[in-house]
Order: sequence, then C-alpha cells, then structure tokens
Amino acid sequence: MKFSFRCSNCFSSTSDSNIVNRSGEGELGSQDFRVFSYNELKAASHNFPSSNKIGEGGFGSVYKGRLGDGTFVAIKVLAVELESMRGEREFISELSALSDIKHENLVKLRGCCVNGAERFLVYDYMENNSLSHTLLGGEQNRVNFGWARRRKVSLGVARGLTYLHEEVEPRIIHRDIKASNILLDQDFTPKVSDFGLSKLFGENASHISTRVAGTIGYLAPEYAISGRLTRKSDIYSFGVLLLEIVSGRSVVDFDLERGEQYLVDKAWEMYKANNLVALVDPVLNGDFPEEEAIRFLKVGLLCVQETSSLRPSMSSVVKMLTNEIDITNIKISQPGLVADLMDVKIGGQRHSTHSFFSRGSTSMSTMSPRSSYV
Repeated sequence: MKFSFRCSNCFSSTSDSNIVNRSGEGELGSQDFRVFSYNELKAASHNFPSSNKIGEGGFGSVYKGRLGDGTFVAIKVLAVELESMRGEREFISELSALSDIKHENLVKLRGCCVNGAERFLVYDYMENNSLSHTLLGGEQNRVNFGWARRRKVSLGVARGLTYLHEEVEPRIIHRDIKASNILLDQDFTPKVSDFGLSKLFGENASHISTRVAGTIGYLAPEYAISGRLTRKSDIYSFGVLLLEIVSGRSVVDFDLERGEQYLVDKAWEMYKANNLVALVDPVLNGDFPEEEAIRFLKVGLLCVQETSSLRPSMSSVVKMLTNEIDITNIKISQPGLVADLMDVKIGGQRHSTHSFFSRGSTSMSTMSPRSSYV
C-alpha cells in the first residue's frame, strides 16, 4: 500500500517540509514504508529500557526492537531540541533521503512515528553493529576481519556512495561518512546509514553552501574552510574510511609520546617512503594480497588529496578498487587535513581549530560525535 501524508500536518519545522518528498509533491511513496504508532514501537522495544539500547549519536539513542510479526528492527529515538530544531531537521533529512530509494549498501528505512514532539525512525536491524564497534573496536574484533571481508566492506561502501552521488535523482551528499555510520548485517554486508546531515544535490549544481557539519578527521579541508559542499567532500571522507579499513587504525590515534596522530598523515609518510605495505593491519599476519592492499591504500590517498578536483569520482573509485582502472602511474599529491588549517567556517563565522577540533570535542553544535549504531 502506498504511504502518503502531507508534511505540514506532521512537522513543526515547516520551512524544511518541502524537502521531505524527493519528487516534490509532499508525499512519501515507497510501498515498504509505513507510519508506526507510538504504542507499536513502545511494545517492540519493551518501553525503551537501557538494556535494549544499541547505540547513541548526536541526535538521540537507538534501541533494538521486535515488531509484532517477529521482525527485529532498530528504533532511533530523536532528541528534538525545540530551540535549534536539530532533531527535527535530522528527521526530515532521513525521510527525504531514504524513504523512496533502495540499494544493497544503504540502510533500509522501514518507517517513522510522530508522537507529539517526539520523532522516531525505524530501520532494519543490523546484527553486526557498525565498523567502529567491530573492526575498530579492538584487536580481538579485528581478527574477525580477514582481507576478503575488508575488501567486501570497502567495495560495498564505495558502491553505495556511487549510487547516492551518480545514480539516484536528485543526487545525495551524505556529509558524515565515517566508521560508526557504516553498519554490518549478519553477512557483514556494509550499509551506509545516518542521513541526518545529508543534502539533496541537483545534477547541474556545482556546490551547496551550508554550515560545516561532520566529524573530526573525516572533514574535507576545502569544505571545512569555505562551507562549499560538493560530492568531493564525501569522497574525502570515504578515503579516510578506506585507510581505516585496511590499516585497522582509527582516524585519530593518541600516543603518550607523540600525542595525537592522524591516519592520513601516517599514510602519506609511508607512501613517500615507499612502504605502504607496513600500514596494513598487522593482525592479518601477512595473509593478504600485497598488491591489492597497496592499491586500496593508494586509492584512499587519492581520495584525500588536498586539491579536491584531483580526487576521483566514486564510480572511478570502484573501478580503481577492482583494478578496472590501473592506478600504477597515477600521481598522488599531498593530502589535506583539517587539523592543519588555521580556521574553520561555522555558520558564516571563523573558529580556531583549537576550540573546534580538539580530540573528541562535541562543543560545536554542527559537529556530530561518533556513535556506535545508526
């Protein structure tokens, strides 16, 4: 049955209501999408106890639930801040991005619920949580990620982003690609999730001017300093993620002697020393195809080049990863890194990186902290 409702009846943020429907008619048309009642979700989650909480992000908490038909779901309870409307904006962004699109590597949005000022989003439940929880959750977890699984995850995320950037209309820029937003189903198939910061992007538009939002270490430098958002911003974030997947290292590590170490810097140093293979996760114990692993790391470095025009498109990234495009003779230029910039644009103003990008900082309202699920 077709799902349909008028936005003005459901959202208090009427200024954003025109983006809910991708076709521009104020309705959501996916046959698989439904409106849940609050009582249904309350019963499914057993009244949202802390024992059922499986994740927490910048806009609220996520709970495991079981619907009346036995289907397990993930229920995101949005924290709607009435003054800033942050939760409301995320709710609308998720609906506009996910209500009527399907791809193997995108999380499936099953439906929503509006209960007074409360907002709920319902997704398929992902048995293996997120990359930050598993792959980057400690050495014991990384052992479960052999090279074949890392290849599968890398290619899956790349294909999901290719769909968003180049195939769906209007195009979608995710704006917060990171390990905690890549979920894994029971077969470890990756699903790009959390579209709360996403932006719809007209095919002929060169960029979108917007407030800077994202996560430390994954932010493209040109976007951070100018607020000009393009698909190349997502591609930068994907490059960082790819380096994480191959190396098993987090985007920012802390060493007692050296202090903060950025993965992008480390990869660039090893590339210049012609020793990229040393960056591959040691828990693999050499059980990986060296040529392919080095190629993946080089693709990651191509994606994080400081000059955004030099970064490949996502469809080209897929072809590079599968060796359909030979990158042997492609020159890689120096990467950009937000931590090296003097200031960042936030809402039209400049802020020093010391106050904005301190490790683990969530002081700026437009920054999204790491979460462990949707």
